[in-house]
Amino acid sequence: MSLSSSLLLCLAAGLASSASIFSHPHMWTKLILTHHWPLTFCEMEHCHPNISYWTLHGLWPDKGIDCNSSWPFDPSLIEDLMPDMKKSWPNLINPASSEFWKYEWHKHGTCAAKADSLNSQHKYFSKALELYHKVDLDSVLKKFNIIPSEKYYSFADIETVLEQFYGIKPKIQCVQPSKDADTQILGQIEICFSPDFTLLDCEKDFTTETVFRGDWTIATGVNKATGFSVCDHDIPIYYPALP
Repeated sequence: MSLSSSLLLCLAAGLASSASIFSHPHMWTKLILTHHWPLTFCEMEHCHPNISYWTLHGLWPDKGIDCNSSWPFDPSLIEDLMPDMKKSWPNLINPASSEFWKYEWHKHGTCAAKADSLNSQHKYFSKALELYHKVDLDSVLKKFNIIPSEKYYSFADIETVLEQFYGIKPKIQCVQPSKDADTQILGQIEICFSPDFTLLDCEKDFTTETVFRGDWTIATGVNKATGFSVCDHDIPIYYPALP
């Protein structure tokens, strides 16, 4: 069985069978597994990554923000996940701090927790890690020779690989260095799931997510030169490598 077939079977069958969804009038309908490329992120945020693989940015429901401010983040509840968290979901700005995970829990985890399958900190963070490893975005891109380099890729080069492998439409996001730039920098890729953790098309619109910066955030969107937005289909994409 091929790598692609095995992955799809795992995602469609194994994960779905373990999911139990709580009915809620404001229940989200989509989960967004968001990966970012550390070099691009740190070019924006002035950090110094030594990581050359895609890391987790977060697992985001499509509805709700900061759904339960009275539910504090407690790192002791995910102590067994910490080795994987530090590697797969690192705080690129301050690796020794848990503030990034606290931020993701408060903003997104408390909303994801409306589903029984994600209704604890351990369930939320462990499921995000599980999906991250099942998707294995970094390996998929390398398998099809989409690798960091000095060459440029077309949007179609990247989109076609991901669509054909996963069988869904991802959201591929870039940094636009300036309004009239003739290149763009690959920065973030979203893979979406239904509430039962089966793969789902992502909407191709501009991100309204905020980028974590230490203990504060700055909103990003189509008008922010330093933010992620859906890559322009007609502009070459640079996928930067570590020096």
